[in-house]
Amino acid sequence: MLCITRRETDPYFNLAAEEYVLKNLERDCFMLWRNEPSIIVGKHQNTLAEINADYVRENEIKVVRRLSGGGAVFHDLGNLNFTFIASGEHHQLVDFRKFTRPIIDVLQKLGIEARFEGRNDLTIEGRKFSGNAEHVYKSRVLHHGTLLFSSQITDLSNALKVDPSKFQDKAVKSVRSRVTNISEHLKAPLTVLEFRDLIMQHILESTPDAEIYTFADQDIKAISKLRDEKYVTWEWNFGYSPRYNFQKAVKTNGGKLEVSLEVVNGIIEKAKFYGDYFNKLDPEEIENALSGVEHKESSIVNSLSGFEIPDYFLNVTKDELIKALF
Repeated sequence: MLCITRRETDPYFNLAAEEYVLKNLERDCFMLWRNEPSIIVGKHQNTLAEINADYVRENEIKVVRRLSGGGAVFHDLGNLNFTFIASGEHHQLVDFRKFTRPIIDVLQKLGIEARFEGRNDLTIEGRKFSGNAEHVYKSRVLHHGTLLFSSQITDLSNALKVDPSKFQDKAVKSVRSRVTNISEHLKAPLTVLEFRDLIMQHILESTPDAEIYTFADQDIKAISKLRDEKYVTWEWNFGYSPRYNFQKAVKTNGGKLEVSLEVVNGIIEKAKFYGDYFNKLDPEEIENALSGVEHKESSIVNSLSGFEIPDYFLNVTKDELIKALF
């Protein structure tokens, strides 16, 4: 088994690294890594339905889609991520208990009683500190999990706080749980990096063929290419979302403005405005202008650049209209 400690904290690179290792390295691998503040959404999720878009924008939080299914999770430097990539018989690949057992073993050595509960969670005293997900590719499985060690729980809550009434879709929805940090349960102080090193040492000592591996220049070049061509793109992180209907109502100085959007592959197919606003020109012109536009702020701002918004929604500013669309 190749054991890799990744020091990059760029979530785009780190998610690309997982795919690269899964599809290009033949040996089993174990990796430990951290991300700067980011939201990692499941492969089958509607990204906009999982994030607090205003909070994410204001705090410059990156949003990245991963290969595996499951729900959205918040990462920061107080969260440690682990990844197992292994080969085997197809029917034996998915095994959440097997890949989380080493984490429980390390915590038990530290005097913490951690448990595997539900489909894919690790808990301490009934509170979740680790969510896990898996993705099968040919005869290999990618298992990865979060380990909340000293994360900013308030940031986690705010970044994933979404109004469920905005979206109607069939995408996989995240389930929120009561969470806790591992550091709160330690008998003696430990940093997240010291905790990381304890886990790596345990894997090296308990796995017969384990050895340290460092990405070669050609590895980094290939991962960076995958990062730039896939993981950093709007098409993967937002456009890959399934069909959804978006609805939102906002109060403006011009009255109540309600928005309804039908979105497919991240592209607005139909827009409709309702409300008690007044107008000089027909808002249908703006509805038509939004058809075929990506449901992202920069694209919508560009599509509305030629319109004097108060002519269509009296006393409503362009900023208020943009806010209503997210």
